[in-house]
Amino acid sequence: MRIIEVKDYQQMSKRAAEYIINKVVQNPSIKLGLATGGTPIGTYKSLIEDHQKNGTSYQKVTTFNLDEYIGLSSDNKNSYRYFMNDHLFNYIDINKAKTNIPSGIAPDFQEECHRYEDIISRHGGIDLQILGIGSNGHIGFNEPGTSFGSKTHIVNLAPSTIQANARFFSRIEEVPTKAITMGISTILKSKEILLLISGEKKKDALCRLLNGKINESFPASVLKNHPCVTIIADKVAIADLEVQCL
Repeated sequence: MRIIEVKDYQQMSKRAAEYIINKVVQNPSIKLGLATGGTPIGTYKSLIEDHQKNGTSYQKVTTFNLDEYIGLSSDNKNSYRYFMNDHLFNYIDINKAKTNIPSGIAPDFQEECHRYEDIISRHGGIDLQILGIGSNGHIGFNEPGTSFGSKTHIVNLAPSTIQANARFFSRIEEVPTKAITMGISTILKSKEILLLISGEKKKDALCRLLNGKINESFPASVLKNHPCVTIIADKVAIADLEVQCL
């Protein structure tokens, strides 16, 4: 793992955007794996600013999001399709037909899992996967105990994850309790992974990732088995960790 230490969330977002932009310029047909939640919002804002200022094009880019809530349609403001449109896709020149997100209202969710796994495979996999990390070590919605061999699947969200996501809803009772997520083995097939970590609440997770054992009780630990992982972490998250930072 390569670790890049930055000053704060703003610098993390800018550095991550620069990393992604460089990859897109090098390979205009790149396949990006995208994440939602609070962590990547600043990164997406920086991508939009660059697109408007410098004209970086996403017309040939294909994207695959990690997950989607079960029970939410794409026009629901709390769905991840709505999130991605609102925070990125509506403001760059990407072809939305090339932006892939699992359906939260599929008639057959098992079939939807197979369909999503198949479309990723038919595109040759993901070139660069953007990840955040949950306080309990989840990546995507792969909660503790998820098999490292899992493919795209349905998951029951852990209480800590529901609580963390409640800030996006009016009431915690509105937070869905199930989701479709890329599996851990699907994520690991990505050629490269960019992990973004910011803030005091993620400090313990980063410490456990770097210093703990590889175990399914902490899903992110499996990233140690990947040959190309870059972590961008701010000073608060990385404070006091005995690691060598770039």
